[in-house]
Amino acid sequence: MALSRLVLWRHGETDYNATGRLQGHLDSALTETGLNQARFAVPVLAGFEPEIVVASDLQRARDTARVFTTSAEVPLRIDERLRETHLGKWQGLTTAEVEQEWPGAVTVWRTDPTYTPPDGESRVEVAERAIKVVHEVDAEFSETVLLCAHGGLISALTGRLLDLPVQNWSQLGGISNCHWTVFTRRNDRWRLSSYNAGTTR
Repeated sequence: MALSRLVLWRHGETDYNATGRLQGHLDSALTETGLNQARFAVPVLAGFEPEIVVASDLQRARDTARVFTTSAEVPLRIDERLRETHLGKWQGLTTAEVEQEWPGAVTVWRTDPTYTPPDGESRVEVAERAIKVVHEVDAEFSETVLLCAHGGLISALTGRLLDLPVQNWSQLGGISNCHWTVFTRRNDRWRLSSYNAGTTR
């Protein structure tokens, strides 16, 4: 089998997003805004007719995915390999707090996918674990699969799926809460159909 389409969907707003703190592998809850973002996205995402949703095991992604799977009656699978980048000692801090303790490191992290926060992992490492999930669902399904994950993972996986040079990954913009990225396959290669798309609500 081989997929014809892959949709990458970021979770809704969390309490950490709302207060500007870095989450990484920390678990955080969706705000009411985040739940509503997920609900508003359901009709559009349902139009892709995914065969299955595979979600990160972190609460914010699981809860976002369940809003969709409950409404659209689509099977849900949980996979910890879709977790966000582990940010090590930065987790729970604001970027200002990181900058105070590690001057200049945030800029390097944002521009160099090979950079690893202290006790964390790089975006290249994130893409390598996430691509294994893609390979597995690609061998199992033939139409569309929806992955519900995290902004950093989605941008890194996008660079990996497009075979972009690693030094160019940072040219991809961020992913807004509950926005999605769509890949379609042509001649056995992934093509980017839309990036950071979302509803206007």
